[in-house]
Amino acid sequence: MATADGTSSSRGAAINDTIAAIATPPGRGAVGIVRLSGPEAVAIAECMTGALPPPRTVALRGFRDAAGVVVDHGLVLYFKAPHSYTGEDVVELQGHGGTVVTGMVLAAALAAGARQARPGEFSQRAYLNDRMDLAQAEAVADLIDAATRSAARAAERSLQGVFSRRVEALQRALIEVRVRVEGALDFSEEEAGWFGAELQWAMEQARDELEALLAAGTQGRRLTEGYTVAIAGQPNVGKSTLMNRLAGTDAAIVTAIPGTTRDVLRESLDLDGLPVTLVDTAGLRDSDDPIEREGILRATHAFTRCELILYLVDAREGVTATDRTLMATLPPAVRHLVILNKADLLGERPLPDGAPLAISAADGRGIAQLVRAIRESAGVEDAPAAFSTRSRHLDALRRTHDHLELAWGYLRDGDAAELAAEELRAAHRSLGEICGELDSEELLGRIFAGFCIGK
Repeated sequence: MATADGTSSSRGAAINDTIAAIATPPGRGAVGIVRLSGPEAVAIAECMTGALPPPRTVALRGFRDAAGVVVDHGLVLYFKAPHSYTGEDVVELQGHGGTVVTGMVLAAALAAGARQARPGEFSQRAYLNDRMDLAQAEAVADLIDAATRSAARAAERSLQGVFSRRVEALQRALIEVRVRVEGALDFSEEEAGWFGAELQWAMEQARDELEALLAAGTQGRRLTEGYTVAIAGQPNVGKSTLMNRLAGTDAAIVTAIPGTTRDVLRESLDLDGLPVTLVDTAGLRDSDDPIEREGILRATHAFTRCELILYLVDAREGVTATDRTLMATLPPAVRHLVILNKADLLGERPLPDGAPLAISAADGRGIAQLVRAIRESAGVEDAPAAFSTRSRHLDALRRTHDHLELAWGYLRDGDAAELAAEELRAAHRSLGEICGELDSEELLGRIFAGFCIGK
């Protein structure tokens, strides 16, 4: 299969072996499914069950091992190529759930000639057989791993091709630019005077589409991979109480003794559809206690790996000189929000003008506003059309952006069209990585290795 810039792709390559795997979670359950896919799927299934039912219908059969002994009874379902998940002949043996019995059915399939599937190999074959592109294949794993309903809906939209169609629209816009640039190389400067306005319009279309896709992709990445938020501040300002409030459980020990938290605690949350890893850290201060010092050191390391830091201060004292000194030590690349906690203890005293968000982790006041602030920081809006993306997609889009900006700079110079054309080709290659037009075995191996064995 040829790609947009003339390189070759491995999609559509011949697959000669048949794979099998258990497609249901391990353990005890009502149903256990063994899935087969490949050129010998029908022959292997017939060896185990007898004649198969017509495609897309079910029949009750006994599942026999290599010695002809029936190891289970269940339903047989046959999907004839190319109208199957993988694009190959697929047979599902749906028997009783249970580690032993399902393992015996799989062992019978392997003895009859199938090979144990690798993680994600069914989805990889669907991709190789043009049943879905690479972004859609990744959306399958994102749907399975979704930690919130919003993430599941976003993954489903990517599986249906919403993200892929946006990428295709950007590819078409890039093609318009490339056609004009490479076409202009065949003309002298005197003959190409018409080219400037047309090129500027095409370039603006491509840049606008890329900026919009980057913004939407960033939001989708948050829903897919989550958002990491750390709670920082001096000892005894209510960090652990806030963690427990957001988590809805006693995840951290809370006492009136400063320095109770001495390690980094993590809790996974669903904040109105945004998957969040919340990190509680040791209170920041000078300490002679070696254990507390180690906790503070770990907190400092944790801050560098977070995307947002909630810096808590006692609302009764406000932001002190010590707080300002400690905030100056936070990683400058990580955004931080100053939060006034213990607002319930202020009594009748008003907050100072221009005060940051005030909450009470103890009684819950202000927590809804804090959740909204966290979602706004993550760039997650209540957009029903969000789709799932991954870090590698955003990396490809950023590289596309960098190449596109370099190309535009060369074109503005007016005498470097050849360099602009090369940057545009590089932009097209980077964009092609998203849906798999420019795949490699190493890239595919990394992507599908994170899938379930039977998917």
